[in-house]
Amino acid sequence: MTKPHLRITILGLNYAPEPSGNAPYTTSLAEGLFAAGHSVHVVTGYPHYPEWDLRAGYTGWMKTEIINGVTVKRLRHHIPRHPTPLGRLHMELSFGFRLMFARWQKPDVVLVVSPALFSCALAILRIRLRPNRPAVGIWIQDLYSRGVSETGTGGRRSAQLATSLESTILNAADGVAAIHERFKRHMVVSLGVPENRVEVIRNWTHLPTSPTSGIAEMRTQLGWASSDIVVLHAGNMGKKQGLENVIEAARIAGARGSSVRFVLMGDGNQRRRLEELARDVPNITFVDPLPGHTFQVALAAADVLLVNELPGVKDMAVPSKLTSYFNAGVPVMAATDSDSVTAHEIETSGGGVRVDAAVPLALVETAESLAREPAIAARMVENALRFRHETLSESAAVAHYDEFITSLASSRGR
Repeated sequence: MTKPHLRITILGLNYAPEPSGNAPYTTSLAEGLFAAGHSVHVVTGYPHYPEWDLRAGYTGWMKTEIINGVTVKRLRHHIPRHPTPLGRLHMELSFGFRLMFARWQKPDVVLVVSPALFSCALAILRIRLRPNRPAVGIWIQDLYSRGVSETGTGGRRSAQLATSLESTILNAADGVAAIHERFKRHMVVSLGVPENRVEVIRNWTHLPTSPTSGIAEMRTQLGWASSDIVVLHAGNMGKKQGLENVIEAARIAGARGSSVRFVLMGDGNQRRRLEELARDVPNITFVDPLPGHTFQVALAAADVLLVNELPGVKDMAVPSKLTSYFNAGVPVMAATDSDSVTAHEIETSGGGVRVDAAVPLALVETAESLAREPAIAARMVENALRFRHETLSESAAVAHYDEFITSLASSRGR
């Protein structure tokens, strides 16, 4: 049977050249579907993440690019100087209203990416109002309702409102792609989405094999001594990461005369505040985001890669950094609640060790322990690489999305 050639439009706020968050996944999926023979059109925002500032070189009200065969239409939107909940809502709605009136190239299937959920809602509304409408799927990277509940944003009534709204939006789609089985369970049990409309498709490692050369030079370039036990946190510095814990751990390491050195690499809405808190703290440094290959070398040059989460964060997100960490050939330490999605990933993969969230001494002692016991660290690395190849394969994930999107098209007679 001949495989159908589909016209696919992907709607999402984030896309390349943004280096972290959802953008790498949306980008590699679009390019993978194009390589599979589909016509792919992306409507996205202007690059701004994780620094929350408009990327240099992007001007005007709208911009169209061709990136690796994919047509990418960018719509200008509000970018909050300080990404508070209201600022983020303003951004999502401004992008969503632009989506309402943009041209989508007459697709057979529309895939909307959340976040941004409120932009998704407006896009789905437009689709549902059209006669002979295309199929619509929604790709859930974060659960808004769990985020409101777990971070304490707005209190109980806000959490109830977010749950009701998220349920309505997900049920308005023809199919939902969830990045973890825990997400699917929440959607079915708490949000009332029919189980047969939710497909679990894992995020994948979008990076090539980790480099093996240039590691010593990278440590020298970043000022890391050979005797330092470098614990690197790479990625967004936001509220849900709870990185005050890391600053306190660095303070403890300094007081103990420990060789453990913490490095926060990346950007985010909490970075300036964290730098202020760490002003007189030894054993901690901040590094700006690094591009592509250099980023990979920096990961490989660390001794431990850190995931740090605010206590109470359990089901709202699967840290995207884990897919990069498991590729790096370095053991992972996760400061997270014992029943969180992150803890489940660490246990399932065997690629790291979990410590309790917001217990800074545990970060120091665990890093010291991994440095003393290289055989244990090596076993974690071996497990992580196996998990990366068997579970986090990009080709398998893109093929799964191809099947998911094709089934949506069939359901609408496309």
